[in-house]
Amino acid sequence: MQIISDPVDMDLLDKWQRDFPITDRPFQIIADQLGLDEQDVVTRLNRMKQAGRITRIGATCAPNTVSASTLAAVAAPPEYIEEVAAVIATHAGVNHSYQRENRLNLWFVATGPDRAHVDATLANIATDTGLEVLDLRLMRPFNIDLGFSMTGAMTAPRTPARPADVTAMRTGDRAILQHLTDGLAITARPYGELAARLNRSESDITDRIRALQAAGIIARFGVIVRHRALGWRANCMVVWDLPSTQIDQAGPQLADLPGVTLCYERRPVPGLWPYRLYNMIHARSRDEAKAVLARARALPGLDGVAHKVLFSTRCFKQTGALISLQPGTAA
Repeated sequence: MQIISDPVDMDLLDKWQRDFPITDRPFQIIADQLGLDEQDVVTRLNRMKQAGRITRIGATCAPNTVSASTLAAVAAPPEYIEEVAAVIATHAGVNHSYQRENRLNLWFVATGPDRAHVDATLANIATDTGLEVLDLRLMRPFNIDLGFSMTGAMTAPRTPARPADVTAMRTGDRAILQHLTDGLAITARPYGELAARLNRSESDITDRIRALQAAGIIARFGVIVRHRALGWRANCMVVWDLPSTQIDQAGPQLADLPGVTLCYERRPVPGLWPYRLYNMIHARSRDEAKAVLARARALPGLDGVAHKVLFSTRCFKQTGALISLQPGTAA
């Protein structure tokens, strides 16, 4: 299925998912490289945002550095899954929510400025839904740089996870990061508009963004696409039951496999959920996803390892993470 037919739109989506220009007129830089004028780039990106092909132009932060997050799951009664999903989505900090093919059928990511906020969110969801909430905390990331190539490859080249230097944080950075996570305005001078909202200078904003990116706190900065709208609709999470000592070998192998879009180790829940190693496969068809899975199962570190495959069937929510409760302040 051809979702994007315009080659210029294709280039905008393909080439600018990372390394978005940090300068006073970033869309002019993009326009110069594509042989367009600045307003054409702005118009095209706004149109694709309104059409639901991109969620925002902004940043994703290294997990559990300047904020906290966890993957969580509940087993909702199938006849009430939409109602339960709606309750979960109302909680501040829940930024992703999916239905998946498993007894644990509702999966979501809870984020917040600190772990206490995340814990409170999970507790409140348990109270509001009457369901047990599994808290599957991140232990080690192997590949968190989610990107989608528009030109035929199943994924963009992987950028290995690297430690973030949180000592680079300065007063006011959380507010900047929250705005970048929510998304820049798609206007000629987006950093100037952000600076005005935060009562700071444009050069101060761009200097801090460069510093946060250099420190690894900003993991990716660019066009964040809505993958389902662009054709990646056969998406599955694969969970592997193996001890942490074997993950030293299997994690990097899995992360480097073409077609694997995310890979990390999470804390198991004894007696309920033994799985430690997770990976995502985003594909255009189930057959394509199953082909990637077959190659994963053949890896030396995963040969014969028990696993489950949880295909996503519906997306209930997809937004940026919650980093600061008051993004307009200097906190």
